[in-house]
Amino acid sequence: MSDSIAVLGGGLAGSEAAWQLAEAGLQVRLYEMRPARATSAHRTGSLAELVCSNSLKSESENSAPWQLKRELRALGSLLLEAAAEARVPAGHALTVDREVFANLVTGRIGAHPNIEIVREEAATIPAAGIVVIATGPLTSDALAAGIARITGRERLYFYDAISPIVEADSIDGSIAFRASRWGKSLDGSDDYVNCPMNKEEYERFLAALQEASSYQPHIPEDKTPYFESCLPVEEIARRGPDTLRFGPMKPVGLTDPRTGRWPYAAVQLRAENLRADSFNLVGFQTSLRFGEQARVFRLIPGLENARFVRYGQIHRNTYINAPSCLLPTLQLRSDPRIFFAGQISGVEGYVESIATGWMAGTHAAALARGGEPRALPRATALGSLCHYITGADPENYQPANITFDLLPKLDEETRKKLKRDKAARHAEVCRRAGAALEQWERHELAVR
Repeated sequence: MSDSIAVLGGGLAGSEAAWQLAEAGLQVRLYEMRPARATSAHRTGSLAELVCSNSLKSESENSAPWQLKRELRALGSLLLEAAAEARVPAGHALTVDREVFANLVTGRIGAHPNIEIVREEAATIPAAGIVVIATGPLTSDALAAGIARITGRERLYFYDAISPIVEADSIDGSIAFRASRWGKSLDGSDDYVNCPMNKEEYERFLAALQEASSYQPHIPEDKTPYFESCLPVEEIARRGPDTLRFGPMKPVGLTDPRTGRWPYAAVQLRAENLRADSFNLVGFQTSLRFGEQARVFRLIPGLENARFVRYGQIHRNTYINAPSCLLPTLQLRSDPRIFFAGQISGVEGYVESIATGWMAGTHAAALARGGEPRALPRATALGSLCHYITGADPENYQPANITFDLLPKLDEETRKKLKRDKAARHAEVCRRAGAALEQWERHELAVR
């Protein structure tokens, strides 16, 4: 496979990029250093392993995450197909069994005749040929140094934290109750386990959380160590006594069957797998020391005897300053044969990583066939995500999730017409995104 395209990294973005290239009839060498070389967060050698949460966000119609997934499904995303097969109940969220999901992706990638999986560290960037760099937030130091050289900017860092997981049969069912917020779920079932707190219990838990000892970041030049959308629960608590009650511990829409009322605060737990034998604490990503997690989280009613399958952890994320060095097609300005995808490009979130993997793979395929990669329309969620990461202010660049703020604003006449109807405005943005994607697809088919 000497003329093959190199994809560095077998995470979400790299797996999706490799699949799109292979489906386009191109030969691919997919490099993944695990399990020969471990990272600080991964637990297996499987491709597309989910490290933080097991949720791919909302499936609520006409939401921004829904639109991004809708576009990827329409365009034949392997990972969205695998997510549908590995799905576990979680209200309006697309949540998967991590092991089933990773095994599905690994199996299909491994069985593709156009893909060779190379189980070794890609310590350098190939000097010739098309390359997709999708090594993610835990890129090895050797490769990260090479990336820093070709991008011409120093690496940027932020810290990410993951939530603890507890065994299902260690949750006290006489206290914790099953319910989805407002009774809403895609199939009408009660998908979450909820641990209710009264005011006294909440205040005792809050005090213990604020006093607990944490692991501290160790990169002195990093002025903003945490990504704002993934703050450790103890950092949220330090912002005020009610920040948790209006954040991950909000009790609204959850009626405690013991009292018939909403609790003062509530901790939600979500199934980790199809067997539902373990649950993660939703929104409880943390940098607390392991012993402190056991002590503090067992103050949560219903978790007094919790057995931890995995404690929460903190890890470093590495990403490039994409606006300063990438084209809208995710190609490196100084060397257009090199594409970037996934969290290393500065997107945040599973589906966003899959999305950039799809785009990098598709654009790299166009280049390999002798064509000109064409960015997706700005009106689409895919195009808007790319527009942000390649067109934002490079001096104040921060990783981004997909939101309606990234998509183009409606024209003034439509905004006035739908001024009092937010749902209708969002539906119109999604309608326009769908129409723009269809037009782009028709053009791509015509030029092939």
